[in-house]
Amino acid sequence: MQKPIEFKHGALSDLRVLELGTLIAGPFCGQLLGDMGAEVIKIEPPNQGDPMRLWGRQQHGAPSLWWPVVARNKKSITLDLRQPAGQEVLKELVTKTDFLLENFRPGTMEKWGLGYETLAAINPRLIMIRVSGYGQTGPYAHRAGFGAIGEAMGGLRYIVGDPSTPPSRVGISIGDSLAATFACVGALSALHYRERTGRGQVVDSAIYEAVLAMMESLLTEYDQTGFIRERTGAILPNIAPSNVYPTKEGWVLIAANQDTVFRRLCEAMGQPQLATDPAYANHQARGARQHELDELIGRWSSQQSTDTVLDLMDRHGVPAGLIYRPPDMLRDPQYAARNAIVTVSHPQFGDLKMQNVAPKLSETPGSIRGASPDLGQHNDEIYGSLMNYAAGRIAELRRQHVI
Repeated sequence: MQKPIEFKHGALSDLRVLELGTLIAGPFCGQLLGDMGAEVIKIEPPNQGDPMRLWGRQQHGAPSLWWPVVARNKKSITLDLRQPAGQEVLKELVTKTDFLLENFRPGTMEKWGLGYETLAAINPRLIMIRVSGYGQTGPYAHRAGFGAIGEAMGGLRYIVGDPSTPPSRVGISIGDSLAATFACVGALSALHYRERTGRGQVVDSAIYEAVLAMMESLLTEYDQTGFIRERTGAILPNIAPSNVYPTKEGWVLIAANQDTVFRRLCEAMGQPQLATDPAYANHQARGARQHELDELIGRWSSQQSTDTVLDLMDRHGVPAGLIYRPPDMLRDPQYAARNAIVTVSHPQFGDLKMQNVAPKLSETPGSIRGASPDLGQHNDEIYGSLMNYAAGRIAELRRQHVI
């Protein structure tokens, strides 16, 4: 009788990932896979490491506070892939690997003799996850492509911000993270295919295409009507009411743009007649008078306390909420009830608070099993597990600065 597979740390706990990438677009995909239990072995240049170790906010000369999040649940080994000896070591590691993840400029792996055809000949089941600015093909493939450029090319930058200002950026590296998320979706799709056929394949995730995929009907609207979306600040045109409204002491976001929800909002405001007024009675009418309707709601909300508005919205079933900053998240009971923020022990920082694994799985939940690793912390463990790597050979690779 075949022994059942144990998923001790999550749904992917029987899988191994070699993460060769740097910064965000590749490593965030590795974080997602690691969160769901995969063994993620991060390969970093000796004596240098991933630049993310130094990026983001720092305190008192300590390492980056970004690094413990994106490098959680990972092991670190050092390996110089520019040296032939390092390339041979990687090939040996590939024999025991399910996923190889990289986000170098296209052609880099091939230049090192580590293209997919070469690695698949060693391990036909290998799934190679490739994240880049423009993808692996096309006239732009070999251009340098950071997330910001993909956000602009994919259409996001143009529509973000207030119409009175130049195009803005979202306050996070959304292009990189989207490409990494789509790469993860592709990797798991390829894994399903491998289970049926035994064959791996390449997952090609381009930043600009990941951003484009989130652009809703933006392209189709232009194709059919010639309409180009512009920057609209806090609203979506013709989706009303859905905006940030003033209260006596702050702001509340209210989204009541569905007919039935709008009726409930009118009741909560003590103005039920608005719901049957032809000027606001349906989606199209409200969209045509969006600015007028927002002013009307704002006049009402500005006479109420924030708590009163939130209570009324809750009692009448109208989606509403505050605009959260970290302090709000840390004291919110919904966050606490779902354990959405966890405390992770870190050897340099002590206890660190960070976002938990998402989504939640009922049978095989993901977890944060360890803080970010020191550079090369797992060299002995990983290299020692290779059949041909006795202590003497590992020592020789160290002397040659290969690892």
